[in-house]
Amino acid sequence: MSGPNGRPSIVGQNTGPEAPYPLTMEGKVISGFGRGSKELGIPTANLPVDEKATPWIADAKSGVYFGYASLLTPAATDFKVYPMVMSIGYNPFYKNTVRSAEVHILHSFEQDFYDAHMRLLITGFIREEKDYKSLEALVEDINFDCTVTKNSLDRQGWRPKGVEVVDGKGADGDLDVAWLVKPL
Repeated sequence: MSGPNGRPSIVGQNTGPEAPYPLTMEGKVISGFGRGSKELGIPTANLPVDEKATPWIADAKSGVYFGYASLLTPAATDFKVYPMVMSIGYNPFYKNTVRSAEVHILHSFEQDFYDAHMRLLITGFIREEKDYKSLEALVEDINFDCTVTKNSLDRQGWRPKGVEVVDGKGADGDLDVAWLVKPL
């Protein structure tokens, strides 16, 4: 199965992430541009792009990545793990001048979770960032990125070992995700 422009519906080897992955990132969820939910219908959580805390990000290719996010909301006592797709870059469709890290968690939340502590385990790269001629084309590609994420993570080498994933599969895989759920 392929998507827009013949893109593959699965990325990476079946055995799991390959170097330099997995990469990690963490911080408090901050407010972004407010376009994800309102304009795209695809809510995002934003993390600060901080090269001191996340040295690998300076050399990271702008584009779309996938993996797992864990959240510790003020009301929770422990981290919950979710599949996620994220954009690192400038979002040329919107002509941003500041690099951002925008995470779309593949789960429907009842409310925003600003100031929640988020950890990311980035397991792979889907595609490079690009500009779009229309909002519809951007949304179509993002929706296909979500499909690629689900398909790619639904393999033994990509599923978490010993940790359940909300709205997903987990606990029976080979991927070490212990860092995502360790106490703060």
